Amino acid sequence: MESPELHGDSSPEDPPRRSQRPRSPILDDKEKHTHVRLLVSNAMAGSIIGKGGSTINDFQTQSAARIQLSRNHEIFPGTSDRIILISGTFDEVLKATELILEKILSEVEDGNDVEGRTKVKLIVPNSSCGAIIGKGGSTIKSFIEESRAGIKISPQDDNSGLNDRLVTLAGSFEEQMHAIFLILSKLIEDPHYPQKVNSPFTYSGVYPIYFC
Repeated sequence: MESPELHGDSSPEDPPRRSQRPRSPILDDKEKHTHVRLLVSNAMAGSIIGKGGSTINDFQTQSAARIQLSRNHEIFPGTSDRIILISGTFDEVLKATELILEKILSEVEDGNDVEGRTKVKLIVPNSSCGAIIGKGGSTIKSFIEESRAGIKISPQDDNSGLNDRLVTLAGSFEEQMHAIFLILSKLIEDPHYPQKVNSPFTYSGVYPIYFC
């Protein structure tokens, strides 16, 4: 099942803005250990790591989240992208995600690749996609309306052996961050969403993915 997709009307030339967060998970949920996984190109991964790991270490210090990156030959099946695993409390994960997306945006702007900066891909377990979609698509529709981001969930391929699907977000930085906030708020309440992701990640047809 693919989710409906809608794009906000913000110009791609708009400068990055801090996302507005009108609601937040209850306190107990915010203190839970959670995570989010993102896809990044190999070239962009180098920018996030920084010279001698300086950038990723700075992001971990600023956010208090743990940020782990798959090696350059360890990619998500069907893509050429590496995986970033961000773990910590709700606020820590959100802050680290914000720092990473800002870095990606600044790098893409330097390369004048407007289209490349408009998409963010999250990895979400099949078992938790229903919580994001909602009955009759009601939840994802409300997320699209509230965030004004385009949100699309890849169809489940029962023959691939994958237990994960990709959630693609399109829009401005603010819209993408708003959508991530809404999605993570829903996932942290979902009993099917694991609080921790243990390595290695073994995908069918590819070698295991270990995080360093």
